[in-house]
Amino acid sequence: MSADVLFTPFAIKGLNLPNRIAMAPMTRSFSPDGVATADVAAYYRRRAENGVGLIITEGTGVDRPASLNDPNIPRFHGDAELSAWKRVVDEVHAAGGKIAPQLWHVGAVKTRSETWTPPGPYDSPSGLSRPDKVFGQPMTDAEVADAIRAFADAAAAAKALGFDAIELHGAHGYLIDQFFWDGTNVREDAYGSKELSGRARFAADILRAVRKAVGPDYPVIIRVSQWKQQDYAVKLADTPQALEAWLGALVDAGADVIHCSQRRFWEPEFDGSDLNFAGWAKKVTGVPTITVGSVGLSGEFIASWGGEKSEPASLERLEAMLERGDFDLVAVGRALLQDPEWVLKIRDGRQSELQAYDRTALATLY
Repeated sequence: MSADVLFTPFAIKGLNLPNRIAMAPMTRSFSPDGVATADVAAYYRRRAENGVGLIITEGTGVDRPASLNDPNIPRFHGDAELSAWKRVVDEVHAAGGKIAPQLWHVGAVKTRSETWTPPGPYDSPSGLSRPDKVFGQPMTDAEVADAIRAFADAAAAAKALGFDAIELHGAHGYLIDQFFWDGTNVREDAYGSKELSGRARFAADILRAVRKAVGPDYPVIIRVSQWKQQDYAVKLADTPQALEAWLGALVDAGADVIHCSQRRFWEPEFDGSDLNFAGWAKKVTGVPTITVGSVGLSGEFIASWGGEKSEPASLERLEAMLERGDFDLVAVGRALLQDPEWVLKIRDGRQSELQAYDRTALATLY
């Protein structure tokens, strides 16, 4: 099996990619006061210069007071902030790349800084950060509507700045995902439900507002996950039928691509099938999907936070799954963070030059 399947073109709604490799969104916290710097622009440009098909940026905060829990994560509203993102877009395009911002609201997730707090209360569906853990405050109807507006405004700004697509962060226990999860959404209004498909209304309303803001021909991606940072074992949809009801509601509302986050891409999602999360998402919705989760490395990414070193790993299984049509794009995280030339090394068969990942790479913006 060669890597040729990774280097076939992919297109959707005017987004024409030279290969199937995306750069996964990875929080870097190198944007003082929420403004992306020239170093941030150069960081993304290096990946574009070295063959990444689609760059999905680190999460960037929408226009709600506590959308972020770190002052050095970039924001996606305000004149200075959007001007900085324009420089990022221009740098990536000058290198021949394509780029989408990931639009983010962290919700009821504690600040990462001991010396800074957000300039407003933490938003959450029900004032819970995890089951039975009180944190944040339940959003009022007006606050829910304003959050939906904030995502739509950010999407419109992205299109105006020249981004090639947008991604909504609906995974990993952040705000949109907190609405999905019955452990954090116990609302009794229209945004709460005993059914997962009912708890998807917040995300669906965001998608409808985003679609109205960007028009019918602009690519909209949503990232989802079963697992949460609060509980790695959570499974929102425990059957293909539940998965279809959940993700089908998102597609009906305007999602073009579903970015399916797993900790390990090779693991089957349901018993009786070897399809992974992205494979099942594509099967039940019919739309393109992105797989992600420890691609190209031996170690699992959460273990790497604890210091486990990850060695380069074979892509043979990934390529076979892609060639079979299980999913359409492959998002690569730590391997690309460590080495901006990773794509070209894979393309050219330079496996001996691939680098192991060490968490010390997080300390620099290379």
